[in-house]
Amino acid sequence: MRADRVFAYGAAAGLIGDRILGDPRRGHPVAAFGRAAAAVERALWRDSRRRGALHTAVCVGGAAALGALAARAVRTRPAAVRIALTAAATWTVVGGTSLGREARAIGGALAAGDTEVARERLPHLCGRDPQALDDQQIARAVVESVAENTSDAVVGALVWGAVAGVPGLVAFRAVNTLDAMVGHKSPRHLRYGWASARLDDVAGWPGARLTALAAVLAGPDRRGALRAWRADAAAHPSPNAGPVEAAFAGAMGVRLGGTLAYGGRVEHRAVLNGERGRPVAVGDIERAVRLSRQVTWLALGSCVALRYAMSHAGIGRGGRG
Repeated sequence: MRADRVFAYGAAAGLIGDRILGDPRRGHPVAAFGRAAAAVERALWRDSRRRGALHTAVCVGGAAALGALAARAVRTRPAAVRIALTAAATWTVVGGTSLGREARAIGGALAAGDTEVARERLPHLCGRDPQALDDQQIARAVVESVAENTSDAVVGALVWGAVAGVPGLVAFRAVNTLDAMVGHKSPRHLRYGWASARLDDVAGWPGARLTALAAVLAGPDRRGALRAWRADAAAHPSPNAGPVEAAFAGAMGVRLGGTLAYGGRVEHRAVLNGERGRPVAVGDIERAVRLSRQVTWLALGSCVALRYAMSHAGIGRGGRG
C-alpha cells in the first residue's frame, strides 16, 4: 500500500481514537518525553543560547530518531501494521479531545456560576494568572486557548505527519512540548529557551496558516474570519497564534486579545476583530470547541491531499510507505 494511503487511514484512525478515548490516562509518551527533556536540561543548563540549542537538538533529534526507527521497523510489514503505527502515533501526539473537555469543564463551571472552580481549572488549559479574571475574561482566555491549541495540539502535527510520516508527527510534538517547557521568557529560560521557541515558530508556521484557513471555511462568518485574519493577525506578538486567533475571532463574531497576565507580568495585546466583534460570552466556549473540531477534519482532508500530491510527485514515497 502506498504511503499516502497509509497516512490517510492511520491519521484518520488516530483522530477517531483521540475522539473516543482522549489522551492516555497513564504512561503518556508525551509525559515521558517531558521527563527526559527535563533530565537533559538539568545536565546541560547554562545561561546560554548555545546550550539551549544543544538541548533542543538532543531532545527533538532523539524523538525524531525513535519515530524513524519505529517506521523503519514496520516498513516491510503488512499495510495493517504500518497503518496501526501511524494511528498510534497520531493518537499519541494530538490532543483535541482533551482540549475540548477542559474547555467545556470550565464553561460548565462558569454557566453554573462557580467562578472559583473555573479559575482552578484554567491553568490546565493555559498559563494565565486566573485569580484576577472575571467570568468574561476567563471565557475569553478559554476561547483563545482553544483556537491556538487547535493549531499547536492537532493541525500542526497532521501537517508534519503528511510531510514526514511518523517521524514528523513525533518531532512536531517534541518541538511543541519543548517550547512549553523552556520557550517562555522566564529569567532561567530567556536565553536557554531561545532555540526551542524559534524552532516552534518555524515548525508551527504551516499548521497555523492551515488552521486559520480552515476556520475561514468552517466558521459561520467566512468574510468576517478572512477580514480579521488579514487586518489583525500581524498585531499579535506570536507569528502563529495571531492568524489562528484572529480567524477564530472573525468567524465567531467576537473580540479576542487585549490585556492579560502571565506569570506575574501584564501584557497589553492588540484586540482582534475589535471593530466588528462583541465580548466573549460563556456560550462561545462551546462554539469554539465545535469550530475546532470542524477545523480538525478539514485539516485532515488537506493533509491527506498534500501527502497524495507528494507521493505522486515522487517525494517521500518510501517504497510501500
